[in-house]
Amino acid sequence: MEKVAEILVEASAAAVEPRFRALAAGEVMEKAPGELVTVADREAEQIITRRLRELLPVPVVGEEAVSADPGLARALGSEPAVWLVDPIDGTANFVAGRPEFAVMAALVRDGRTVASWIWQPVSGTAYAAELGSGAWRDGQRLHREASADLPEKWHGLLKSRFLDPATHHRLHTRARAFGRLEEGLRSAGMEYPLLANGGLDFILYWRTLPWDHAPGSLLVSEAGGVSARLDGTPYRPEPPGCEDGLLVAADPAMWERARDILLGLDD
Repeated sequence: MEKVAEILVEASAAAVEPRFRALAAGEVMEKAPGELVTVADREAEQIITRRLRELLPVPVVGEEAVSADPGLARALGSEPAVWLVDPIDGTANFVAGRPEFAVMAALVRDGRTVASWIWQPVSGTAYAAELGSGAWRDGQRLHREASADLPEKWHGLLKSRFLDPATHHRLHTRARAFGRLEEGLRSAGMEYPLLANGGLDFILYWRTLPWDHAPGSLLVSEAGGVSARLDGTPYRPEPPGCEDGLLVAADPAMWERARDILLGLDD
């Protein structure tokens, strides 16, 4: 666990942090409409990939490698063990000079996330989780306390960027039942830890790319929360293309209540 954390910190120090608010012309590209990538993303992923393979020589499914070769993501369904890497989660924030970005990795065995790491370079905060063993922030055990009983007191995020207009309207209409609702920080590596720390009560995601969600889902689950598909199936990292929603909440009772409100099952 400690070795992977060191790899993320060192890759960030070498490739990411020197370019924060110092990106040169030509170091930012658009890999898809509305999706940015920088030389920092690519260099950090190369460093992390090489060093993770030295620890455990299994396939590495990195966000930038999959962008170049989508077939690499199939390893999540065909290989007994896979590393997942997100070299900069929140690239748009990084490019804009905002501090909400993170460097993340996870280890997947037989389709389940068994360990995960999140490094937040600007604050210098490290998170880690191990399946069945717990979650930690800077080496201190994390435990998420249950939230208020009343939905009108809950603080949540509704990540609606990838919703079709009709679903967007339905969800936002139903979400008026909650006390405070926001769009989020544009970085799962900041949002999941915020929930685990008590700063949020629930998050609804729609697009669930595995490198974005495997690290934080395990962190929240091991801290006492719930990360599950809207049908109640526990989250498992899958190749891109699974867009059927992911609800994360502080505790099981909140997950059930938030799901019922968002899907209109309590009408």
